[in-house]
Amino acid sequence: MAKTLQLNFTTAAGKKVMLTVDEPRADLTSATVEVAMQEIIASGVFEVDGTLLETSRGARIVERHVTELA
Repeated sequence: MAKTLQLNFTTAAGKKVMLTVDEPRADLTSATVEVAMQEIIASGVFEVDGTLLETSRGARIVERHVTELA
């Protein structure tokens, strides 16, 4: 089963942005993810259409199960 961590942000211009991480650690907590998201915002590394990430909107882990038929 494939797992993906989805990190949701809003830019200073109000645009919604999602960053994804494949196969996140199993021991993640909401507190550690929020701290990491704040560090991403503070780093100023990511920019969308010339605007930096400004706020975190939430995170979730998505699990996907694929069954090959042929």
